[in-house]
This record gives sequence, C-alpha cells and structure tokens, in this order.
Amino acid sequence: MLKGKTAVVTGSTSGIGLGIAEALAKKGANIVLNGFGDKAEIERLRARLTDSCKVNVAYDGADMTKPDSIEAMMKSTIGRFGAVDILVNNAGIQHVAPVEEFPVDKWNAIIALNLSAAFHTTRLALPAMKKKGWGRIVNIASAHALVASPFKAAYVSAKHGLAGLTKTVALEAAEHGITVNAICPGYVWTPLVEKQIPDTAKARGMTEEQVKRDVLLAAQPTKKFVAVEEVAELAVFLASDAAASITGALLSIDGGWTAQ
Repeated sequence: MLKGKTAVVTGSTSGIGLGIAEALAKKGANIVLNGFGDKAEIERLRARLTDSCKVNVAYDGADMTKPDSIEAMMKSTIGRFGAVDILVNNAGIQHVAPVEEFPVDKWNAIIALNLSAAFHTTRLALPAMKKKGWGRIVNIASAHALVASPFKAAYVSAKHGLAGLTKTVALEAAEHGITVNAICPGYVWTPLVEKQIPDTAKARGMTEEQVKRDVLLAAQPTKKFVAVEEVAELAVFLASDAAASITGALLSIDGGWTAQ
C-alpha cells in the first residue's frame, strides 16, 4: 500500500513511535527511525525491520530539541530518498509540577521537543511533498491537546499548540495533495507506563490493579489502556489514499476520555 514511500517517525526506538514505524514498514514504506537508546539494540531493531519487512530502514539519532540537528536529519533523508513522504511527529517528554514550581528548563525542553520539533520537521518536509503533489503528516498529540489536567502546564500547552499547528498547516497544504492530522491518544499501554505502576502503587499504598484503574485510567470510561497497535493502525490509515479527504482533524483514541 505504501511501497516506495519514505516515512520519518520521530521518537521511534520504543513505545508508540516504534509501533507506528513497524506498522508503516509492514505496508511497504521505507523507514527512518529516530530516538535515543542503546546503539547495539537500535541496530538490531533496524536490521530486524529491514529483514522482516523487506524495506530500507535507516536510523538517525538527531536530538529533536535542536533545530540544527533536525535540519541535518531531514536533509539527509531527502538526499537519500528524494522526499519525506510520511512524517510522523511522535517524540515527546513529560514533567509534572505546579505552575509556580515548574522548572524553567523543563518547560523549555517540553516545548522544544513536543511542539517546536514538529514545526521544524514540517517546514523542512513540505517543499519536497509539494513538488511530488503528495504527503502525509501525522502528529501524535494527546487527549491533552483537547482537555487539560493539573500540574502538566508545559505538556498541555505544547499539545494544544500542536493541535493549532496541525490545523494551520492542513489549510496551507490542502491544495497540494498533502494531509495533516493529529492523533490524540489517552493513556497508552507502553513499557514506560508499565514501569511506573509498581512505584506508584508503593507510593500510594495501593495495589497495581488499583493504580491502573483508579489513577491512570480514572479519566478513561472504558477503563482500558489504548493499545500501541490501535494508534499505529490509525496512523497507517491516515497515511493511506483512503484518508485523502481527512485533513486538519484531531482524532481522539482515548476510550471516551474527551467525550465527558
């Protein structure tokens, strides 16, 4: 379905980003992985995807908080593949603190990675997309692009900003065969979330099941985590020709969180 297309997926060495990269590779897209991690492990991942999906898989360790590093990654990818046909802006971090205690360096880092990085990758991908008359930009936002939670000022601000960027670029690119959408997940079951549960249970004097249901999933009416595969399949659909008329959309996949 996506044979011959090239996808850059930021923050794709684990979690949601890795799931999306794998799903796109299975549909025939060449992949540029990005993210931090053990070099040997990343190389094994790259080789596994290459062998199992029969596509070209590259890795670029660009620091997505640094515009120069982002520009080098995008230029390298376009030079190798001719264009970034599918851009998935997934890289992100989180910090939780009251506004008056929020560390300024954490604010700056979250805005840089969760919002500004998507601006830079997008502005650099668009010229080649326009030249080809085809492109797909999928921003991984959050339920927090639509609603707020306390103590997450930087994250909520960045994700609301990403929603606005999505809509703006969708309008600018609408006549060029390019769609721009945001996926807004609730709590997704990832290794990062799984690792947090035992410590949270200990700190709160709760069982791990209570933490899952009454803390993490308190806002999700289904009381179920969103699966990485569900987010990945939605990203694949948005990259397909079947989704050509979906643009500027903020698509919730949050177990009913934002329906409340």
